[in-house]
Amino acid sequence: MQSVVGVAIVRDGRVLAAYRTAPEPGWEFPGGKVEPGETEADAAVREIREELDLEIAVGASLGPGVDISDKYRLFVRRATIVSGEPVRREHAELRWFTPAELDETAWLAPDRPFVRALREIL
Repeated sequence: MQSVVGVAIVRDGRVLAAYRTAPEPGWEFPGGKVEPGETEADAAVREIREELDLEIAVGASLGPGVDISDKYRLFVRRATIVSGEPVRREHAELRWFTPAELDETAWLAPDRPFVRALREIL
């Protein structure tokens, strides 16, 4: 099973989420597949650089992995911005959410357990 890493970028008590339109529309933590030879942290840094033009410092995991399918398992790591401002390259929308707004958001199913974990620490 291949690992996929999502990144919960936290700044000023808010978390950055990305809206995708396909294959299933909804909000997610940006990120992508962990390539052979990469750690989750390495993949998180690479993916966020590619997707959002940000340099990040990767922190703790938000819990155990969640199966996306029989081929992929999602892990989400908390992160902070080291430099840059988010640039939308691959998603339809980017938005900073407050803890109160997290429950009102149409999150993709695999991301929901991590949203609950994140809300507890924001």
